[in-house]
Amino acid sequence: HVSTSYVERQNLTMRMSMRRFTRLTNAFSKKLESLEHAVSLHYMHYNFCRIHQTLRVTPAMEAGVSDHVWSIEEIIDLLC
Repeated sequence: HVSTSYVERQNLTMRMSMRRFTRLTNAFSKKLESLEHAVSLHYMHYNFCRIHQTLRVTPAMEAGVSDHVWSIEEIIDLLC
């Protein structure tokens, strides 16, 4: 069961952290591929780097996918 409030909160978080999704703006992705990359980076940071207030750990740690808080450098290393 997915609550509307959870979905709306996720949408707000994404809009606040990525200018491409803010309303009434001209900061859009000209290519779909660029948008896909931006969304992927956002969720990678959201799930692996950002400690969530209610969980007190990252979502990846809570799910058992990771055993530590990732740094931005670790994400960049994945790209290289």
